[in-house]
Amino acid sequence: MSHSASHQPLPPPSLVQRVSSALLRPAQPADTSARRRLLRLGLAALAWFATGAITQFWPDIPGVAGSASSSDLAALQWLLGLLLLLVVPLYQRLGKAGRWFYRNAPRLTALAVLLGIWQIASAKTGYWRQPYFPPPQGVFEVYFKEWARLLDSIKSSLILLSAGISIGGLVGFLTGLLTGWSRQVGYWSRPVLRFIGPVPATALIPIALFLFPSSFTAGVFLVALATWFSVAVLTWSGVESVRAEYYDVARTLGANTGFQLLKIAIPASLPHVFVGLFMGLGSAISVLVVAEMVGVKSGLGYFLDWSQSWGAYGHLYAGLFLMALLFSLLTTALFRIRDKVLVGQKGDIQW
Repeated sequence: MSHSASHQPLPPPSLVQRVSSALLRPAQPADTSARRRLLRLGLAALAWFATGAITQFWPDIPGVAGSASSSDLAALQWLLGLLLLLVVPLYQRLGKAGRWFYRNAPRLTALAVLLGIWQIASAKTGYWRQPYFPPPQGVFEVYFKEWARLLDSIKSSLILLSAGISIGGLVGFLTGLLTGWSRQVGYWSRPVLRFIGPVPATALIPIALFLFPSSFTAGVFLVALATWFSVAVLTWSGVESVRAEYYDVARTLGANTGFQLLKIAIPASLPHVFVGLFMGLGSAISVLVVAEMVGVKSGLGYFLDWSQSWGAYGHLYAGLFLMALLFSLLTTALFRIRDKVLVGQKGDIQW
């Protein structure tokens, strides 16, 4: 073969070759991401449209709670489905909101399916006994009609909870700090923590209602007691876990007792303090609900007790869902504060 023939240009690819190359070429990452977004968000939107159709077009059984609000609930479900569809073309512009919808699309799909099952089993077929298991529109109607009362209950619960946690957290922190720092204080405080601390605060409700002048102050005391024990024990553990070499170096450099407390003991105990606050918050919430049911005639706990006594099961479920959302948000806020204070340990404890 001659030298000139070896450099002749190749013939242009045929149409079949070009189509085959295009089909076999791997998809671009951007195209794959767009298709995945369309699939996830589109499936979630379809689930909400289907659930809305069940709510609107499948007739309710006679006498079921919330039947008058079925159309409103269906419209809300369709609106959410439309919102999910709009996220697909506006994903890049929505920023964090778009990423939130994309990340939670499978959960939103599951939620729509669960609401559809709940709807069919309660309002459409009566498979779940009424009125003990009211349909979603029965709960939705409570939020629409009783919003003022629910807001007042939230306000009362937050006032009682914040007062009790603030007092219990502060006293618990000081108790744990002094117990871990001073042998003289620990000699007296450790038996008290070990003897009184494990006693459930709810067991002291009759005594608290007798000793305190009002049910509100008794409730604050019980919530504070539930918070105090966890914070005190974890702070005590945090102070005692500090290595003795840190104090030796500080004393060698001329640090006084106040400096060692403020710059070594307290910063070292903060991770334990937040764990104690997390545990104390859970205990305080339990005590709060029981105290409101028994003695404090206000708040979400009292709303649940009133609903049960009158057989208003739609109100009962509405209060439970609202309580779960509220206390979950409070726990999330506590972890956000922890991440702000303990920057170096951000994300060590997940919520």
